Amino acid sequence: MTQAPSPTPQPSGLPHALGAYLIWGFLPLYIMLVSSVPSFEFVGWRIIWTLPLCLLIVAVRRQFGEVKRALTSPRTMLALLASAALIAANWFIYIWAIMQNQVYAASLGYYLNPLLNILLGTLFLKERLSRLQWLAVAIAAGAVAMLSAGALTTLWISLSLAFSFGLYGIVRKQVNVGALPGLTIETFILIPAAAMIVLWYAASPDGSTFGKTTELSLLMVFSGVVTAVPLLLFAIAARRMAYSTLGFIQYLAPTIVFLLGLFVFGQQLRTVQLASFLLIWTAIAIFVADLWWRGRKVRPIRA
Repeated sequence: MTQAPSPTPQPSGLPHALGAYLIWGFLPLYIMLVSSVPSFEFVGWRIIWTLPLCLLIVAVRRQFGEVKRALTSPRTMLALLASAALIAANWFIYIWAIMQNQVYAASLGYYLNPLLNILLGTLFLKERLSRLQWLAVAIAAGAVAMLSAGALTTLWISLSLAFSFGLYGIVRKQVNVGALPGLTIETFILIPAAAMIVLWYAASPDGSTFGKTTELSLLMVFSGVVTAVPLLLFAIAARRMAYSTLGFIQYLAPTIVFLLGLFVFGQQLRTVQLASFLLIWTAIAIFVADLWWRGRKVRPIRA
């Protein structure tokens, strides 16, 4: 009897996931290189330089049809308008926080984000939490409460980053459009505001930062790359990997940011911040253990 050919193995998404989260993790190093640029102006240029790169990748991937379908759907465009506002707010807060040397607050925001996503899923998507997941959320809430008592001045940064990105994910989950076409449309929506920002800085007495030095101008153009490329890598990884595995890898980025704050930027880690991080890491361990255990229970038995 002729043996049936074995199915072609699915390419691994692990290299793409690692690439995305390594770029996001080391992003503070890039942001510090452009720290002389005002936060608002940098976000404006980031939006402007992201659009042409997104259009180029969309053309290479032949996704203009998906972009066109989204542009002709009023419901989709309304959702992308909301998601564009949320991601723009997230970009600005994160860039401002890094430029103000609030690296730990930024890192904590993205540690909180996956746990917040669980909570938002129960509120907006009617998803159910296991007991261990509720325990993880409760421990994370304790960490936030501890920060509110001992580090109130930076708590808003962490919560704003977590909520803006969490709500962004909820909105995008309701829209049937891919990551890259969606980002292209969101960037296009934000272009008028970005143009107004850079023109306002150009008309100011100090003038626009862009064009003052070749090195700084090239670094600002590079902002389009560090925005679009990791998202594209993430989109590829999400299609090829189990969601639980991808969820575990996402903690790589805030861990790198935390280590950069400790060893590169030389920021002092206060006792209340350390205690809060320990609680968050405990909550993450419980969350990941629950995902792993549930994955083992539902994994089909192979002959």
